[in-house]
Amino acid sequence: MPNYDYKCEKCDQVFEIFQSMNDPKLTDCPKEDCDGQVKRLLGTGAGIIFKGSGFYQTDYRSDSYKAGEKKDSEASAPKKEKSEKKESKSSD
Repeated sequence: MPNYDYKCEKCDQVFEIFQSMNDPKLTDCPKEDCDGQVKRLLGTGAGIIFKGSGFYQTDYRSDSYKAGEKKDSEASAPKKEKSEKKESKSSD
């Protein structure tokens, strides 16, 4: 549910109300001594706020994806060892 900013046209008080998008707009100032009309102000909208050290796409990979990556890395590692052995035999 968003926060809406309103401004009283009589007393110039600016206030913020937390209300549902389906709720009707406020029309009267909530200040006790003032019965002025209020107008909803245009807001910048709500942005997403991430708090913490950081969020990365790879932080929440599925277990099947992690297992596949592990197999790929293990499969590529032995190929390097075989090629190194061939080089050492040919240099003898």
